[in-house]
Amino acid sequence: MKDRRKFLQKLSGVAGATLLNPLIGKAYSENLLQAIHQNEGRPASELATDEDFWYFVQQAFTTSANIVNLNNGGVSPQPKVVQDAVEHYNRLSNETPSYYMWRILDSGREPLRAKLADLAGCSPEEIAIHRNTTESLANVIFGLSLKPGDEIVLTKQDYPNMINAWKQRERRDGIVLKWLNLELPIEDNDLIVKEFEKMYTPKTKLVHITHMINWNGQVLPARAIADSAHRRGIEVLVDAAHSFAHIDFKINDLNCDYLGTSLHKWLCAPFGTGMLYVRKEKIKNLYPLIAANETETEDIRKFEHLGTRSIAIEQAIGQAINFHQMIGNERKFARLFYLKKYWTDKVSHLPKVKINSPVSQGFSGAIALLSVEGKESPELSEILFNTYKIHTTPINWENIHGVRITPNVYTSLKDLDRLVIAITEIANA
Repeated sequence: MKDRRKFLQKLSGVAGATLLNPLIGKAYSENLLQAIHQNEGRPASELATDEDFWYFVQQAFTTSANIVNLNNGGVSPQPKVVQDAVEHYNRLSNETPSYYMWRILDSGREPLRAKLADLAGCSPEEIAIHRNTTESLANVIFGLSLKPGDEIVLTKQDYPNMINAWKQRERRDGIVLKWLNLELPIEDNDLIVKEFEKMYTPKTKLVHITHMINWNGQVLPARAIADSAHRRGIEVLVDAAHSFAHIDFKINDLNCDYLGTSLHKWLCAPFGTGMLYVRKEKIKNLYPLIAANETETEDIRKFEHLGTRSIAIEQAIGQAINFHQMIGNERKFARLFYLKKYWTDKVSHLPKVKINSPVSQGFSGAIALLSVEGKESPELSEILFNTYKIHTTPINWENIHGVRITPNVYTSLKDLDRLVIAITEIANA
């Protein structure tokens, strides 16, 4: 017990063993904690292939036993401890909503902000709690002071909601959008940076970087692009919807000015949770999407005037952070990359099959895009579900076409073997 207590204190960092209290006492969590304790010190790359260890992680989720969910890129399920927290806080709120929501639970936002900042690697005074990436980035896109003729560099592979937001500013304010059309996959950081640099002019005010492209999992060298842009006096906005709590990085590693992410993707937080980062010195001159009492204050909280929202959902983010930190980002990424490599290695040699994603660890994570010659993306996705009960999502966007396959930490090799059998039969039909 003494060794276990020391392990919990080390695992939780600042808060000691109390950080994991909501997990303790439940059979599935006790088994998982014990498995982590027993494997402490093992290299992440070695642990990534240990099915016995990841079995205990899988037991922390309540996913379907009959449908193989390989569309975790859209939104990920929450572990039981997060679901329980949402239900607990929601029941408490319903006892006396205006009292428990606004006087009790709302006071938990500052500790939560500190936990998010610790996870993200920045100051709590640079973090605003939002509902998704779209909301977070919209605060930046519509809050920047831009004038007619100012140029924004972005790619045709960025997320549609962000593209539409920029197009709206173009129509309303006369800014100029400079489009980069990437031919993916690319496994050459210098080439990617140079492609962005070709778009810069003296009128360029900001570059929009999608850290991990949602269509096929391509990772862009955000830090190198940011450094190059800053040398030219250009601000940097990062869409980290798919990289945060997926790739092992801290926000300060990226050298960006603004960043938005969804927490209900790879952090496995409650549905409808997100986060905005604004570099401290940039806060004052960025107008909030929803007006606050003082729009030009240096307080990051001016971006949180959203009106009534679910405090239960917001507070349960803390349990998702605990769960993520218990596994560890390094272990998690190693497992996610291993899962992608496991199934792609087994089918990439098949005739008619093509993997339209990077294969190297520095350029990809869990996401991969599959195409089978003779099958349109929607048809292939329908066959995978109707015949094999494998849930995926078809992609047809610009020059990217295929079916996106996205496992998560609860995905077993048996699930992926089922996928491999399905792809093999479809390709050989």
